[in-house]
Amino acid sequence: MIRQNQRFFNLAQVIIDIMVIAFSLICAWFVRFQSNLFIHESNLGFGYYMLSLLVIIPLYILLYSVFGLYTPQRTKSVRSLPVNIIKANVMGLLMLVTFLFIIEQIDYSRYLLALFAVFSTVFSSIERIIFRQSLRFIRSKGFNIKYILMVGGGVLGEQVATKLNQREYLGYNIIGFLDDNIENGHKIANSQIIGNIDDLCDVILTNQIDKVIITISPRHSALLESIIDLCERYGVKAEIVPDYYRYFPAKHYIDMIDDIPIIDIRYVPLDSSFKKIVKRISDLLFAITGIILLSPVLLLTAVIIKLSSPGPIIFKQERIGFNRRKFVMYKFRSMKIQDEEAEKHQWTVKDDPRTTKFGSFIRKTSIDELPQLFNILKGDMSLIGPRPERPYFVEKFREEVPDYMIKHHVRPGMSGWAQVHGWRGNTSIKKRIEFDIYYVENWTLILDIKIFLMTLIQGFVNKNAY
Repeated sequence: MIRQNQRFFNLAQVIIDIMVIAFSLICAWFVRFQSNLFIHESNLGFGYYMLSLLVIIPLYILLYSVFGLYTPQRTKSVRSLPVNIIKANVMGLLMLVTFLFIIEQIDYSRYLLALFAVFSTVFSSIERIIFRQSLRFIRSKGFNIKYILMVGGGVLGEQVATKLNQREYLGYNIIGFLDDNIENGHKIANSQIIGNIDDLCDVILTNQIDKVIITISPRHSALLESIIDLCERYGVKAEIVPDYYRYFPAKHYIDMIDDIPIIDIRYVPLDSSFKKIVKRISDLLFAITGIILLSPVLLLTAVIIKLSSPGPIIFKQERIGFNRRKFVMYKFRSMKIQDEEAEKHQWTVKDDPRTTKFGSFIRKTSIDELPQLFNILKGDMSLIGPRPERPYFVEKFREEVPDYMIKHHVRPGMSGWAQVHGWRGNTSIKKRIEFDIYYVENWTLILDIKIFLMTLIQGFVNKNAY
């Protein structure tokens, strides 16, 4: 429910921005042509100016994204909002004027553009401050909460915890501290010491944790490295609050809690609310279109599976997805019915005797993956992303493969950067994870399109698919 509310708020922000931009242009038109403030010259008409919203809205939404207005704002200062809006709107005005000059549209009112710039800046600033304060109020009432584990109960840890507790609007709930030098049960800023640092693994496995904040001294470099490695192995985001933070310059991977910076260990572009919405919308459009266009293939495949071998048409299998959560993934059944426990632990190999004749064909051509379009509709998967794995193998690989769990920072996909480079089937897990991590850290919509095109060209029929 918490994550559903977060997605709702993210989408609501974009929709409200679109409404404010449109309202600003309407107000600008009214003041320019319907009031007595300006000489009424012949104009292009209300409809023509509203038609220009087809250019203005995408341009401004893009600029708002570029200037960081859709990145997570939980810990950002409210004062930074108007500044970034002014920057985005000034850039938008310059680009609109340039565009009108290029298309030689000399009749478009420049006064109207100036008024639009003023109205959009004022209205957007007011709207975002109200929206931001509303979110803070909601978080202060216990909704949209992030669960935090503090590692280090010293002076710095207490200082961070105190600030988080004083600012309920941030929506952080500290479940406890881990510290080697303070006894269990000792209270620090309304939270307790719940174990030693060696207990980190058990605490992660037995609690809902969204983030680990590390406040131990960098002098303990070996211990710090061990904590970070463990967090990444189990797919939990880790952030460091260094005691020498005043020497750090401001960079994109440094966030702030008031005057204390925290360093995000790994930059994930899809943590951005706007980028997350863009990807989700593109996924939904593709899934709906794909289901409609491929419906004859889906129906024909279902009929052949039913006639060629006994058993269900759809094969359902538990996989690990976004934020390490389990979901049921759908595939066309390509194998004979087998023992459920054996299926959980057995890896598919070349010329696998369990595969049916028709199953071998649909696996080679990846037709067996098409029911995952419905997983995309449900929100379990994305069109492009790291391939999801069974719980048994996730448990196995996270202990054997460095950084394996990082792939779970984004939704799993039907196809991915690793798959289009041939790392699928019974191939090197380490190489596959290298490509998955590259995707997680370098996501763009252009990269998704590139992977999709590469999948069409070479990914559907692959020598390593069996």
